[in-house]
Amino acid sequence: MKTKRYFGTDGIRGAVGTYPITADFVLKLGWAAGKVLAEESAGSVLIGKDTRNSGYLFESALEAGLASAGVDVLLLGPIPTPAVAYLTRSFSASAGIVVSASHNSYRDNGIKFFNPNGQKLSDDQELAIEQMLSEEMVTVSSDNLGKASRIEDAAGRYGEFCKSCFPAELTLKGLKIVVDGANGAAYRIAPNVFRELGAEVIEIGTSPDGLNINEGVGATSPGALSEAVVAAGAELGIALDGDGDRLIMVDHVGEIVDGDELLFVITQYKKARNELMGGVVGTQMSNLGLQRALEQENIPFARSAVGDRHVMAMLEQKGWRIGGEGSGHILCLDAASTGDGIVSALQVLAAIVSQEQNLNRLKQGMTKFPQELVNVRCTQVPDLQCESILQAVHAAESKLGDLGRVLLRPSGTEPVVRVMVEGQERHQVIELAQEIADAVHRTVP
Repeated sequence: MKTKRYFGTDGIRGAVGTYPITADFVLKLGWAAGKVLAEESAGSVLIGKDTRNSGYLFESALEAGLASAGVDVLLLGPIPTPAVAYLTRSFSASAGIVVSASHNSYRDNGIKFFNPNGQKLSDDQELAIEQMLSEEMVTVSSDNLGKASRIEDAAGRYGEFCKSCFPAELTLKGLKIVVDGANGAAYRIAPNVFRELGAEVIEIGTSPDGLNINEGVGATSPGALSEAVVAAGAELGIALDGDGDRLIMVDHVGEIVDGDELLFVITQYKKARNELMGGVVGTQMSNLGLQRALEQENIPFARSAVGDRHVMAMLEQKGWRIGGEGSGHILCLDAASTGDGIVSALQVLAAIVSQEQNLNRLKQGMTKFPQELVNVRCTQVPDLQCESILQAVHAAESKLGDLGRVLLRPSGTEPVVRVMVEGQERHQVIELAQEIADAVHRTVP
């Protein structure tokens, strides 16, 4: 397969103002995507965005590019990534586009695409768009230009969809919940959904100013949520990331509950209701404790490459419906077509309410192995198969034996090599991870 120049594991992402995250490139990207995707379907293309300032710039650039290719555009405004996936299906659109850099700071931005089924584009589609980018941009005739309009009730439509993913016979009445919107795309929708289902909601991270997205709040910084839950005496806390597709939770004692643990809770709930089809897909980064816990329940477990698109591909291959990552990307394909923080949270809440157990109790069936992740920043990814790195990896694996794992991989979204070591003893895990990271650093060009 040809190597993609622009698309990474989750669309195109980078620093605002640095190629390719520039107005001229995104303009042509809109045109190229319009040319490719309009050939496959005659519908409009939806554009949503998160709350960072640069979203206005790139939303306009995409709109102009798509219109120049003769494609009509429906603007959704600030709205979670999974909402764009849902509305793309709802409107029978050719595609959905999200202007977001997810959990990154406001200094970054990116472009994500969904196909008419509300799923990430295939490699072939991304390669076709990249090929079109190499062609001369030609605007269609004036009478064939695309038109743009705004969907005023987009947030309301998506909110109703989210609520429909919670069992009708259950209610959140009596639950006090802290909701952290990461000052991002779900800052209004998420609190409203949980409130309308009956919960008492305390909000943090719901005052975006264009520059504070993911800043000290949200799924990547759950410390603020932990403090708020304990201070309020709440039953639990829900943290989303900047574009609303990740979920991290906090239990009533302030302990952080990550994606692996939430995946275990949801899986147990689905199994109890006879709604678990097949097994569960994690990734190479999923905690060994999740695998062991599922094995004890006789639930099949498989690992894909890192990235929710790879989890999705394996789920489709196996015909399973539940998968995810420790970072909080959770796929519940019986409810949504892509990772959805609000929908995933509602599955956890359904487990809590129906089983009359708190989150702390429900996660006890899984014991996490200590895991250390070291990011080695580099301008150019070194050869991870070179002798010095392999020696460090083999030495670590020998010390860990069958009760640990080592994983090295280049990030798909940042200029770093991720070194992960997992084992039974935390001090050993930290030591071995640093030794391997040092070996990688010494080979960085």
